[in-house]
Order: sequence, then structure tokens, then C-alpha cells
Amino acid sequence: MRALETALDGLRTLIAAEDLQPRDRLPSESELCERFGVSRGSLREAIRMLAALGVLDTRHGSGTYVGDLRAAPILENLSLTVGLLPLDSLLELTELRRALEAHAATLAAARIDEATLVQLAELLDELEATTDDAEQSRLDHEFHLRIVEVGANSAFAAMVSVLRSRSRAYHLFSTQDGDEVKRLSDAGHRAIWQGLRARDPLAASAAAAAHVAQTEAWLRQHRPPAIVAHP
Repeated sequence: MRALETALDGLRTLIAAEDLQPRDRLPSESELCERFGVSRGSLREAIRMLAALGVLDTRHGSGTYVGDLRAAPILENLSLTVGLLPLDSLLELTELRRALEAHAATLAAARIDEATLVQLAELLDELEATTDDAEQSRLDHEFHLRIVEVGANSAFAAMVSVLRSRSRAYHLFSTQDGDEVKRLSDAGHRAIWQGLRARDPLAASAAAAAHVAQTEAWLRQHRPPAIVAHP
């Protein structure tokens, strides 16, 4: 493990110090092994790990290259690990999600246009009309991500999407209090939309934060078993 950590640290330093730029080819394995003082096996494992995260791009017959190093795709790869978290660990992330979604709503209230408000209203009409768990999850995710996309940049949206991805595996609408959960959830969505329509950053932010806090409370109360996570 120590040799693997040495190889990882060496590669990270090589890239972070800007010795290598996005899409540059890495030096040969023999050169890197000599530079880092590790075996080929440790180096290759380190390369595989960074490739899985989107940092490196291994091309058969050509070599290994630095990836594009754009924030959004790298953050999206966090879903590989966040998607494995049990409920207790997921709940630890809701504070971060609450802050991010509230901030996104603040920004969106100042930037949203009429066409997007209409699109969001149509999404809410569909969401309120359906009782299908999978469809509710899809529409809910689309509603929240659309707000983030309006208010923030692609990296911000990627992080919120990752944080929301695991919670979508827990179907609160099928719990004993599912009808009440849905009623309050629908009302929470409408409150966010009304804040956006009024171009009121404080109202939109408060509604978004309250909505996430309510979801956290439901998860803590019901602790439903995880369903197969949505992609």
C-alpha cells in the first residue's frame, strides 16, 4: 500500500505542479518508476485509479495521457463512491446539500427567465399528478437540477447531482406516511417555485433549505431500505 500511495502522490504532484498539461502524454513507465522509486505494478495500479476518476486517460497502444481536468466530469465520478454510502453516511451529506441547493436557489432567483419558470411549472404539474415512485424521483431530480443549472455553473451542478444521486435510492413515498410525505414535498416544491417567480432570493433560498431539511427528517424518521440506485 505504501508503494501505491507513493505512486499516487508522484502522479498527483506531476500534474498539480503543471509539469503536465491536460491531454499531455505521461512519461514512459520505466521513467516514472525510476522517478517515484516504485514497481511497475504499483505504478499501473495508481494509473488505473486515477483513470477511473477521469484524471488520466489510458489509450491502448498509445500510452497514458492527462485528462481534460474539467471540474464537472471529475466531480461526477464521485457518484461511484457516494452511491455506495449507507443511510447514516448519506445523512451526513445533507447539510452540505442543503447549503448548496439554497445557494443555487438564491442565484437562480436573480437569473431565471420566464421560459424556464414555465418549464418548471410544467414539471411540477407532472410531479404532483403522478404516484409512480420512479417517475416522481425522475421529475423531482429534474426540477432541482434545472434550478441549479440556472443559478450556478456546471461544476456546482455536478456536485449537487452527486449528492442527490444516493438519496434517490430511498423511496419515501412508499412508506406508511407516503401520502403526507408527498403532500408536503409537493408544497415544498411550489414554495421554491413561487420564490423564483417572485425573483425573491431570500424566499427561494429559505424554501430550498427547508425542503432539503424536511427530506432529511423523513429519512431519519422512516429509514427506508435502499432500492437499486438510479443512474
